[in-house]
Amino acid sequence: MTRPPVRTGFAGAAGAVHFSLLGPLTARRGGRELPLGPRKQRLVLATLLARPNTPVPVDVLTDAVWPDDPPRTARKNLQVYISAARALLGPAGDGGADRLVHGCGGYHLRIAEGELDTLRFGSLARAGRAAAGRGDVAGAARLLREALDLWEGPPLHDLRDSAGVAEEADRLEARCLTVYEDWAEAEIELGRAAVAVDGLRDLVERHPLRERLRAAWMNSLHQSGRQAEALAVYDDYRQLMARELGLEPSPAMAALYRSMLGRGREARRPALSRRTPAPVALPAGTGAFTGRREELRDLLDVLGGGEERVVVVSGPGGAGKSALAVRAAHLLADPFPDGRVHVRVRREDGTARSRAEVLAELGRWCGIAEARTEIPTTGAGAEVPATAAGVEVPATAGDLAVLAEAWQEWQARHRALVVLDDVPDEASVRGLLPRSGECAVLVTARGQLPGLAPVHRIALPAPADGEALELLGKLIGAGRLRTDPAAALRIVRACGGLPLAVEVSGMRLAVLRHLPLAEYADRLDDPSAALDELVAGDVSVRHRIASGWRDLAEPDRWVLGRLAGLADDGCFTLDRATVALGCGERAAIRAVESLIDAGAVTSPAGEVTAHAALYEVPRLLCLFAREQTTAGEPELAATGAQGTAGDRAASGRQGAAGDRTGAPAVALSPG
Repeated sequence: MTRPPVRTGFAGAAGAVHFSLLGPLTARRGGRELPLGPRKQRLVLATLLARPNTPVPVDVLTDAVWPDDPPRTARKNLQVYISAARALLGPAGDGGADRLVHGCGGYHLRIAEGELDTLRFGSLARAGRAAAGRGDVAGAARLLREALDLWEGPPLHDLRDSAGVAEEADRLEARCLTVYEDWAEAEIELGRAAVAVDGLRDLVERHPLRERLRAAWMNSLHQSGRQAEALAVYDDYRQLMARELGLEPSPAMAALYRSMLGRGREARRPALSRRTPAPVALPAGTGAFTGRREELRDLLDVLGGGEERVVVVSGPGGAGKSALAVRAAHLLADPFPDGRVHVRVRREDGTARSRAEVLAELGRWCGIAEARTEIPTTGAGAEVPATAAGVEVPATAGDLAVLAEAWQEWQARHRALVVLDDVPDEASVRGLLPRSGECAVLVTARGQLPGLAPVHRIALPAPADGEALELLGKLIGAGRLRTDPAAALRIVRACGGLPLAVEVSGMRLAVLRHLPLAEYADRLDDPSAALDELVAGDVSVRHRIASGWRDLAEPDRWVLGRLAGLADDGCFTLDRATVALGCGERAAIRAVESLIDAGAVTSPAGEVTAHAALYEVPRLLCLFAREQTTAGEPELAATGAQGTAGDRAASGRQGAAGDRTGAPAVALSPG
């Protein structure tokens, strides 16, 4: 996207390195450009900077550097490039900690807004939209223009021969396009349409089917007294839509065209601050929400900046995915003026809802379900299936296809946020995700949903002790927490840092005011009693973990039971897993990675290679898996069980190959 040759610099700490992606990849310290090394090293750095403050999987880095055929030494080479990046980045400002760390989900680069132009761009864009929402259109135009002036040319144009980097660069361009539209609309509202006319023309030539750009260009021409040209823009668009898509322009676009016929130079574009209230169907935010600051900031940056249409937040059951998603949705009113909705993709008992049920609920929310012809019954006295909420569900495959297409068309013409919560697998949501337009979908899931791409991924690790204690303090009171901080720390650690478990502990202690924190910590420290203690009314940690257990294929449950018995803390290495499973190294890697995909195993240690990584089964899941192993397969707990683990796993996997969609059987064999 063409940008003026103007750059407004941005502030940061003295002596810090300032990185730029909005143009060629550059790094400067004290105004002096720094050497970034060979091309592969720059590709690694660009990929990390394109996803700041969020884990970047090793596979993503590998694909960016070697898209076709990675060498056998790829991981070792990546370690060299990562070490060079650490030396260039230097320590973070908070106590000299490493900026670039490895943990669950990949490499995590911590960088401040003033050190990276894309973060500054996102901050200015959000501030501009907030100003528009308050009615300060002049302030919005100024802030949005300041954001656009950070651009020095096509992002990362010197590294676009890498498909991975090119994809990130395209996302940055999409963000810029959205901000340009916001800025142009603000200038038109202020009566200064002439400043945007030429830029809008250039962008429409590059994005001819983007309706919002067309509308802004029409308005800028109309306000500048060029009515005939404005009407010609609509006519060209109508013909293009008919020729390319077989569709007509949206009703809003047609209404804009009619409003210009026979009128003078009156600007017809609705003001950014005059949008009618949008439909909102979100759960109430919880007052106990705490922590997850980096993840929340990442969500707001990615979704609010318009750079991604689909974001997947993954983590084990009870990790706080839903609370984080709802919190973000409540804060994203400005970027999504056409509404925000939350839809659960599972029923209360943990079973998956059908795609037809979910689609019918979405159709009812946005109004397309009411517009459809009533679905006929399939025979005398036949009943039309409905969701628990009373939403009419398509009765035939043809009805479902019609509603699905109507949903896609609605998304293409609106700017709304859809939260699809607790998704069991890729097939449940693939047809619901937007194919085009400016709608965004925020997906939460226990597993990684690796079959969804391209998406922005956020993995939720266990929160730090400080965040877990903050959550506990909100529920039982800071004063009570201070009476025995050591016992409070034992409680959150016995919960494995799982937010749901900490919340249930807090709810129990809030009722049992007489119970000393140390006594409750003793109960949770007892492996045989911990899960029994984590119940508050109808909220049960065991129930949530059991739902995730049922999601696993039978072979994965068998493997998890074996791994859970390796150590009291749930941690294990690949060598120990190989021995416990009685199989070869490659089979053990596949088995462990299958559980990582399902969200049942994490890799919290700071190493890259599979041999050096320290894997972990979260404590409460570990306790549950041991219970299931003891209750369901007592022979596994006994010394001298007949047959090798590899033999048992192989036969188990053959019998459960189709148990879980997207999780092919992985045979374990000795040797």
